[in-house]
Amino acid sequence: MNTRKLTSTAVLASLLFAGWTANAHASPTRFMEMNTATSAPIGHRQFCAENGWACRGGTNSPVVVKLTEQRWQELIVVNRQINQRIRPVTDEELFGRKEYWTYPVNGAGDCEEYVLEKQRALVAAGWPKSALLITVAKDVNNAGHAVLTVRTDQGDMILDNQIEAVLPWYATPYRYIKRQSSYAPAKWTGISDTRVTTVSSVSN
Repeated sequence: MNTRKLTSTAVLASLLFAGWTANAHASPTRFMEMNTATSAPIGHRQFCAENGWACRGGTNSPVVVKLTEQRWQELIVVNRQINQRIRPVTDEELFGRKEYWTYPVNGAGDCEEYVLEKQRALVAAGWPKSALLITVAKDVNNAGHAVLTVRTDQGDMILDNQIEAVLPWYATPYRYIKRQSSYAPAKWTGISDTRVTTVSSVSN
């Protein structure tokens, strides 16, 4: 998937935090609209086969995190640090394969490696895994892209390697296709995102 980084203003997200928390309940689009169960991406099925511990379990009561100022700053720091730490390299260059999901190898990886590392870092910091969902989208070039969705009481927030700021999902330039189920990390759910048209769908 695409490893190109976009120019953005990380400060913007921090400045808007107070505004989002004050007006979140007035926004009908703060949460992604989920559809029925769908197939997991091939790369995630391969990742789970090789890292079964990361895909086991589930919950009947997925958590929506209360987004305090402290939690908000944690998201900003983790997103920035991992974006800076990992060097963007395609799966073809790293593994000789078009698509391969894993944790970063020798400080390099493409969008899925960024997402997996952010998810792992936030879980280690005490965030509930059911609120940290790998999400597949189409980027501005209609290429497949992966981001991390964080489910909060202020809406679905996106951690991305192409955009430095942590933004609500509706403020990003992507069309969202599907994401991990909040009930079981090995299962996926389709997303109803009709805001933008796309030329083709993400392959399963």
